[in-house]
Amino acid sequence: MKRNGAETVLAMMEENGVSVLFGYPGAATVPIYDKLDQFSIRHILVRSEQSAAHMASGWARRSGKPGVCLATSGPGATNLITGIATAYMDSVPLIAITGQVDSKLIGKDAFQEIDITGATIPLCKHNYLVQDVSSLPQIINDAFYIASTGRPGPVLIDIPVDILNAVWEFTMPPKEINIRGYKPADKGHELQIKRAMTLLSEAKRPLVLAGGGIVSSRAFAEFREFTKRFRLPIISTLMGIGAIETTHPLYYGMLGSHGKKAANYALDEADLIFVLGSRIADRSVSGPRILSSRTNLIHIDIDPAEIGKNTVAKIPLVGNIKTILGQILALSPELGLSYPDTSSWLAELDSKRSEKTLQPREGAYVNPIYCLQELSKAAHGSGVFTTEVGQHQMWAANALSIEQPGGFISSGGFGTMGYGLPAAIGAKLASPEDTVICIAGDGSFQMNLAELASMCQCGADIKIVLFNNGCLGMIREIQKKRCKGHYVEVSLEGSPDYCKLAGAYGIQSRRVERDRDVPGAVREMLGCRGPYLLEVMTDPSQSSI
Repeated sequence: MKRNGAETVLAMMEENGVSVLFGYPGAATVPIYDKLDQFSIRHILVRSEQSAAHMASGWARRSGKPGVCLATSGPGATNLITGIATAYMDSVPLIAITGQVDSKLIGKDAFQEIDITGATIPLCKHNYLVQDVSSLPQIINDAFYIASTGRPGPVLIDIPVDILNAVWEFTMPPKEINIRGYKPADKGHELQIKRAMTLLSEAKRPLVLAGGGIVSSRAFAEFREFTKRFRLPIISTLMGIGAIETTHPLYYGMLGSHGKKAANYALDEADLIFVLGSRIADRSVSGPRILSSRTNLIHIDIDPAEIGKNTVAKIPLVGNIKTILGQILALSPELGLSYPDTSSWLAELDSKRSEKTLQPREGAYVNPIYCLQELSKAAHGSGVFTTEVGQHQMWAANALSIEQPGGFISSGGFGTMGYGLPAAIGAKLASPEDTVICIAGDGSFQMNLAELASMCQCGADIKIVLFNNGCLGMIREIQKKRCKGHYVEVSLEGSPDYCKLAGAYGIQSRRVERDRDVPGAVREMLGCRGPYLLEVMTDPSQSSI
């Protein structure tokens, strides 16, 4: 069958299960758009290429499959870079396809030429500059395999426009992928697993630190059974929220400088910590080397480069967390070990819990924690939450009840402002039956608010809770602590009336200024058919902790 390069790209997307593509057309990608209506792939027209990558990320994190974004050459490709880096830092499987100038013009500073493969080498698991149309099928298959296996991450494919136009005799490549030098581990070493279980049998105060790897590997059932069988208390990183329900009796919250008291206490007092899919970075533990010097660590990760990078593991275990937890569950009854009774340890941690249900207070502003608690109650455990980046991200991490597996989607590693709204659109398109709620701050929201148009155009029923404190709250808070209240360039004067802005897009909205109005407003928002923006007026002096 004769096909040109553009048809080949779209056919191989279909072959790899792509149903939604996020993109913005340009001259170098016109051949793809010319053939798009001949295939079953739905295209979502974004208003910024960065958002295409974020939407693909939200899609991937909700569906468990690689998200795909498409941009033209030059500025279209470079606009993807922040989204690619965001996916790389959070281990999200992403396929970024970029158009490139004609092959014979590469290296000649042609109009909208950029060496995007060179620019993204540090931000991708792998990338390709396609030089022959016949290589496209294998490259695309390999890209999907690389992005979704091992430690997930982004792969970029840069395709010159003449390759997209070139006609060839299309042949489907072999289904089996065999990439020399790329053999990611899946199963854990059985002897290491036995050593880990022996260490657990000797522990008095064991603990599980849940990282984003549990969510990435979709190890929800195995993780639940593992912690239940051995009655292990659980704390999480920001990316690990959603590994298990936040209301689960064994869960003690997020750790770190913005975390829960009980979680940080557990980390300090544990004599054995299972670290599952976390790099133990600075936002979680300020002194990871100190942690490993006083506590036995069993570090399980699919990426061997993460084990030993920030701390020292007593027992390293390389492999897929889902697979390794399955191995542990299968092997543990056969080992004849006596595992610790954690009752007194759990009771001690229970005494450190500080959560309480807030009551409405009088005043000119809404308490954001109260608002998020009311939102959680009204959502009845059905919400999937995305966040922008800032104070509201920390409020959401600590106050929301996350019941859905993987139901918390946030930019943890890169802290990318403007992530939450496009990620919510991607998540909603991946799981239309979910109630998807974007938690935003007025600063971060303005980074990509043009995606309100994309949201309306594609019919994504997103609920937006916008905390408006009229400033860059997190930076203002840092300036208060570190600069003795010398506030510089954090006021957001000149911001729009967000309810009028929503109305301009045909989105229903409401503004609340007092706690007593929150329950009714939240119910109204969740009961509304179609997108909705709830603006919540918040005190600029409100702390993130």
